[in-house]
Amino acid sequence: MSILNDLVRDVASLLFPPRCAVCGEPLTRGERTVCTLCRATAPLTGYWREADNPVVRRCWGMVPVCQASGFLFFVRASGWRRLIHGFKYRGAWRTAREMGAWYGRYLRESGLYDDVEVVVPLPLHPFKRCRRGYNQSEYIAEGIAAQLGVEVDRRSVSRVRNTASQALKPRRERAGNVEDAFAVCRPERLAGRHVLLVDDVMTTGSTLLSCASAILRDAPGCRISIAALAVSQRELGVKE
Repeated sequence: MSILNDLVRDVASLLFPPRCAVCGEPLTRGERTVCTLCRATAPLTGYWREADNPVVRRCWGMVPVCQASGFLFFVRASGWRRLIHGFKYRGAWRTAREMGAWYGRYLRESGLYDDVEVVVPLPLHPFKRCRRGYNQSEYIAEGIAAQLGVEVDRRSVSRVRNTASQALKPRRERAGNVEDAFAVCRPERLAGRHVLLVDDVMTTGSTLLSCASAILRDAPGCRISIAALAVSQRELGVKE
């Protein structure tokens, strides 16, 4: 039976070869989602290895975080932007999970996230989730949590205001746009635990920090770390 399954997969790959989500070239046997060349040239930040990095500094004075990092730099007009938009807007949720697993392996190897106890994906408002059909941050969180060996909590935090897209707002209005947008409906599940809050893209950080503030306010003794799959060099003040 396994020989037959392998044959079917081989024929399918010949007729409909899976392609790299970044460059679009066919993937070879053993490659998943992103080809070897694109992985080798990915715009990785390396921030998961640094207790003091630009993402942590963005949080200073606003939210007391244990650790914070981004995996990739969000490069406009690139294949990496297409990859992110693929799972954000075009239903490629498997890509989000695979990217989360890739990120999670680096978080595990860094040793800085060893005491994380639960992963919380940044929630979508129910209306937006219904329209999209899924929350891409949940799949990123699943990939990360599997590598860290911890659970994903999708229910303890909710988005109670259907805010306008942050991408459409001027920088100075983004913090106000997400003020009081989140609520902790099951604080007892997060109280006293080290929570890793996960999102797909961090620009100014207003959305992540608003959610983190709500968790810290309502879950006694909770500690927060942040992991964003992609971060903006410009918003972090990092030379491109």
